[in-house]
Amino acid sequence: MSKAVRNYQQLARDILEAVGGEDNIINVARCATRLRLVLKRSDPEFKRKVSELTGVITVVENGGQFQIVIGQHVGEVYDAFTAITNVEDTTDATVQEKGSILNRVIATMSAVFAPFIYILAAAGILQGTLILINLAFPAFQKTGTYEVFSFISWAPFTFLPIFIALTAAKHFKVNIYIALACAMALVSPTWTEMAGNIANGETIRFFGIPLSETVYTSTVLPPLFLVWALSYVERFFNRVFPDVVKSLFVPLCCIVVMVPLTLLIIGPLSTIFANGVAGGYNYLAENLPILAAIIIGAFWQVFVIFGVHWGITPVVLANFDNFGRDSFQAYQTIAVIAQVGSVLGVFFKAKAQETKKISLSAGITGIFGITEPAIYGVNLRFKKPFIIGCISGAIGAVVASFFNPYYYVYAGLPGPLTIVNTINSENPSSFIGVCIGVAIAIILPIVLIQIFGYGEDSVEKADIEPVKLNNDTETTPTQNDLETIVQAPLTGDVIALSDIADPVFSSGSMGDGIAIQPTHNEVVAPVDGGIVMTTPSKHAIGIRSNTGIEILIHVGMDTVQLNGEHFELLVQDGDDITAGQPLLRFDADAIKHAGYSTVTPVIITNHGDFNELIPTTETAVQHGDTLIEVIK
Repeated sequence: MSKAVRNYQQLARDILEAVGGEDNIINVARCATRLRLVLKRSDPEFKRKVSELTGVITVVENGGQFQIVIGQHVGEVYDAFTAITNVEDTTDATVQEKGSILNRVIATMSAVFAPFIYILAAAGILQGTLILINLAFPAFQKTGTYEVFSFISWAPFTFLPIFIALTAAKHFKVNIYIALACAMALVSPTWTEMAGNIANGETIRFFGIPLSETVYTSTVLPPLFLVWALSYVERFFNRVFPDVVKSLFVPLCCIVVMVPLTLLIIGPLSTIFANGVAGGYNYLAENLPILAAIIIGAFWQVFVIFGVHWGITPVVLANFDNFGRDSFQAYQTIAVIAQVGSVLGVFFKAKAQETKKISLSAGITGIFGITEPAIYGVNLRFKKPFIIGCISGAIGAVVASFFNPYYYVYAGLPGPLTIVNTINSENPSSFIGVCIGVAIAIILPIVLIQIFGYGEDSVEKADIEPVKLNNDTETTPTQNDLETIVQAPLTGDVIALSDIADPVFSSGSMGDGIAIQPTHNEVVAPVDGGIVMTTPSKHAIGIRSNTGIEILIHVGMDTVQLNGEHFELLVQDGDDITAGQPLLRFDADAIKHAGYSTVTPVIITNHGDFNELIPTTETAVQHGDTLIEVIK
């Protein structure tokens, strides 16, 4: 938050008014940087109004939450907000997910797919690499080496229901091992063989009811609905059985109920639904390909902003499962690359070094199909680049649509690295069309932004001003006056801020800095100064150095959900600290076991007050090593 903004009560009142008043709020919570609201109804106007408030960095709507990114002073705003409302304060997941059905579906899809999407992306890149090798060396496809790498690349897709059962069990708060046991039964080779026999005309009955031929390897909705139903079944049996036998009989009853129920009802119905939605899209793509291209090319990144992009995953996977190809990801790739083109256009046009730095970082991240840093950090911030990217994506996708484009290998994160997944000997025009579309998507926004600009920008900082002495003469500050060292608060591996998963941090919108993957479980003070903020969940600390540097240390991603479990806070708000003093201890193994990353951003939240931040070039640091040089 800007130094000029200290009237937290007024900001809280402005936020309350902008989101429709207290009657529109179900729940309020906070983490280290964000005020998290669950609204009864959402409106794009809410986001616009709140984003324009002085003291608000950005607004992110995700998982059914209206997340207002404020920064290090979120605690003061939260206190002021709760003081003027009677809204319930809780971080319980069941409360947070209340609201519209759409918000709850989005929250579920995000929670289920986000944790393992990079695994699917890695497998897709491996498959794309094998395609390139086979093109260069056709004989390679007949070797045992190819066969080994091929089945490795297909394994995550074959056993996808197990991934889904794991993440869905955490989301719906059911016993993970019961969910996994049920999912393993669905992908069992024995059932696959039985389903094949049914498809060949054999009738197999379960208590007299004929079973469907549905195969569950690579499916999405059957395991998802299984775990959702399991959440109710497990609670029922936990109430029925006494504690002395619960550990044995609850898993037993859940498995013998849920697996047959899925084979008989849940599986066939959910598969029919997924195939029906996929069929509707395929009809549009085959009969009105230009319209399909415009919709996906122009609006895919809009879907990403609102978090509804996870909902298309079952459709795409159904296409690969049924036809071995999918056109959606071909157009999706072009939409992704158009936003990368826009952020690179800003990089070439910008004069402010900070804008150039953030744009280049976001552009590099976009190469891997991750566009959140580009969207939140640059394109939406200036608005015009985002619109130009959407228009360019639509034009590129329309041109590609004339070449019958398809992906023949699933891409977890479609982008420049997955274009090879469009290569197919029976449809050579697919690769050509996507390449042309991609070229348009990356070149057109760069050109348009050079011509029309990209919106308002901050002026580049001037050189360091001379310091006036009492006799009005001028002198240049000494090196010691210009430079302050921020020491490493953790021991671990150094990670670029742009490489972490949370776009609010990776985009630079929270501030500049660096991240550490800790190898020791203690956070120490990086500077001499004082504690200005701690969180009830104990996972984040705000510090102000004696030289005026405001530092946020945020242990892990989304670890606010742990409500302080596995953390031990050693200081309080207002405490004076010295560099190297222990501030916080945590149990990294327990945090990871709970499903959370321990990657820790170390952010200079008032980086704009300084001329330059120089992060360490080392790949690993220890407590007390130089992490960031701050040039005043």
